[in-house]
Parts: sequence; C-alpha cells; structure tokens
Amino acid sequence: MLASTDLQYPIGHPTLPTGPLEMGGRTAHIAHIALLPDQLRAAVTGLKADQLDTPYRPGGWTVRQVIHHLPDSHLNSYTRFKLALTEHNPTIAPYDEQAWAELPDVAAAPPAVSLALLEALHIRWTILLRNLSAEQWQRTFYHPGSKKDFTLDQALVLYAWHGRHHVAHVTELRKRMGW
Repeated sequence: MLASTDLQYPIGHPTLPTGPLEMGGRTAHIAHIALLPDQLRAAVTGLKADQLDTPYRPGGWTVRQVIHHLPDSHLNSYTRFKLALTEHNPTIAPYDEQAWAELPDVAAAPPAVSLALLEALHIRWTILLRNLSAEQWQRTFYHPGSKKDFTLDQALVLYAWHGRHHVAHVTELRKRMGW
C-alpha cells in the first residue's frame, strides 16, 4: 500500500473498470478479498481499548467502528453478488453506513467477533468468486444511491479496494501515533 497524506483516502480512490477484467486482474483482486481478514487482524493486533476508540482522522470513524464496518459492508456486497447471480439486474438495498456504525453492537461487541465474521465471510466469498464463469462476471445489479448498474467485475474491484482502504486507515493511524 502506498502511504498518503490524505487521511480519508490513504490509498487513493478506486478506479473501476469500464469493461471486463482480464483473468489475471480478477485473480489479483480475489486475492485481496481472500487476504483481508488476516491483514485487518494484523493491523489491529495489540491495540488497547483507548486505541480502538481513536478515530483514524478528525471526524472519522474509530478503529473499533472500522473493524465492525468491514463485515457489515462486505456482507452486503456478498449478498449483492448472490442477487446479481440469481436475478436479472436486481435493485440492491443501500444502507446508511454511518447509522450502522453508531448502533449499540458496534460499541458492545468485541472486535474478535467481527474479525471472526469477516474471516468466515471471506472464505465463502472467495470460494464463490473463484468459481464464477467469464459470463457471470458481467452480470449486474442496480445501485439506486449511485443511480447506476455495476458489473460483478466492477464490484470486485471496488470491494478489493475497500478492504485495503480501511486497513490503511488503521495502519496509517498506527504509524502517525507511534503504536
């Protein structure tokens, strides 16, 4: 990951493909999905409660919220993949990420619970991703918040980026704070 002075986007913004990915590109993005649980676990290992409750940037989420956000977000994405694979261009249900980050389970659940959930989810998701045909990668879902269709190739790139993006929030915070 590249270090950046941009606290909100430490690895930059995602760049979504406009056409089908090559197999090598897909394989690399799937590897990012597969590795995320271990990368997040390594990024947060050894943090104390006060460190977990530190925002990664002014006005940003705490490390604890980031830990719980990733399985919330990726469960939604996994479901979107399954919907796109079983329905014709389904309209997905967006959700209010900020409101979810403020629900009581985020403050009360130990980070280990979300790390375990993320690990199990990513095992299933990776199995699904590694077994899709070239045609299946071009299936779509409609996101009413962005008012656009997304191919599964685009969703793969977005969520591979999303995991690296949030791990960088934690690792960059640790560097800045000397943890």
